[in-house]
Amino acid sequence: MTSYTTFFGDGEHAFHLTKPLIQELEKQCGPIGALSNRLFARNFAQADINETIRLALIGGGTAPKRAYELIVAYVDGRPLIETYELATKIIERTLFGNPNEKETSK
Repeated sequence: MTSYTTFFGDGEHAFHLTKPLIQELEKQCGPIGALSNRLFARNFAQADINETIRLALIGGGTAPKRAYELIVAYVDGRPLIETYELATKIIERTLFGNPNEKETSK
């Protein structure tokens, strides 16, 4: 699982879904496979976007309270396409890693 850093809301933020955070996301939105299918097919719920971004912020090092504040300020009430793309990139990196990272030899 690879982190993803990009500008969000008020500055650069790291996004990363760790195993415990994936489990929390699944409690909120159902199995990660179903969530990814919904996002990739553009058949998602608002909670799919909000929870993916919020939990990935926490996994990237943002305090939980600050992650919630960022969701309220920059996700709630914004056009869905703005945050859909971020949530999709987070799930893509979680499932497939970063295609630009070189594999280390074993």
